Amino acid sequence: MNRCTLALVSLLLAGCVTPALPEAPAGRAIALDADFPDPAVLRAGDGTFYAYATQGLVEGRQANIQIARSPDLARWEHLGDALPEKPAWASQTQDFWAPHVARVGEGYALYYSAKPDAALADPEQGLCLAVASAARPEGPFTDTGEPLLCGPGFVNIDPMLFDDPQTGRRWLYWGSGFGPVKVQEMAADGLAFAPGSAPIDLVAAVPTDDPANYRRLVEGAWVTLREGWYYLFFSGDNCCGPNAHYAVMVARSRAATGPFEVYPENGGVILEASPGWIAPGHNAVIEKDGESFILYHAVDAARSRSRPGDEVNTRRVMLVDRLEWRGGWPVVVRED
Repeated sequence: MNRCTLALVSLLLAGCVTPALPEAPAGRAIALDADFPDPAVLRAGDGTFYAYATQGLVEGRQANIQIARSPDLARWEHLGDALPEKPAWASQTQDFWAPHVARVGEGYALYYSAKPDAALADPEQGLCLAVASAARPEGPFTDTGEPLLCGPGFVNIDPMLFDDPQTGRRWLYWGSGFGPVKVQEMAADGLAFAPGSAPIDLVAAVPTDDPANYRRLVEGAWVTLREGWYYLFFSGDNCCGPNAHYAVMVARSRAATGPFEVYPENGGVILEASPGWIAPGHNAVIEKDGESFILYHAVDAARSRSRPGDEVNTRRVMLVDRLEWRGGWPVVVRED
């Protein structure tokens, strides 16, 4: 690690603003050079961008839901923990994953996954979807008091709320654990599923022994509407660790609930490993000055751990690239 890198990390840990996007290997631009997995992005009413991420260490302390702020997608300030108080139903565990924050009414709703305390006594109990609320995008968010949905393993993770401007309906996308990415309608307040609603399967995992197939597991849904098409971005198949093998794929539909057609080229993949970067994925998409940008995490091959004792390929930094739309599909633009 050189002195410049040490200085940048020190600034981040001190909660300072980072310099404008440093250039990364293969033209990638590092948005936040720290472990900041599964980023979701929100643009507040004043134009400020907020990014939220899976739990991590900030200034040596455990943050349940990481949060950072930027005026321009280039300079980022790490704000610490958006969910500083664990919910009563998950007060003894430490698995707070893949958040998404959306404007709901006059406030903000945080959707995330967590392991319930019940799992400490019952190994069959998996992670739960949950909701918290706050008056401001930076929080602090307060959990509603009980999980939204629980189940086995890590099936119920990676929530993303989408307000459909064409129908006025509110949808929650989620899924992983070798099951499908799915969607279900939410109530008007965004805090519960709509009465009488049921989950709809959208994109299925592909059972295969082919190690090159990214769809052996699908997760990390992100939906955006453009020119009458609903684009569902998703990732697979193994985010991190010694066997990290991860990429971003995309599908599209004329309706928020599908059916979705997976991008027909390259197995649906639009972003995968490149020189210097391992296992990119779990993305978000945002507009700025008439252009589209994709934020996602990836492992810096030169610094794959946060600490010497950590498993390899677990330090997932936040990157940002420009998106272009060609022939009705998104293309990740590498500024090489």
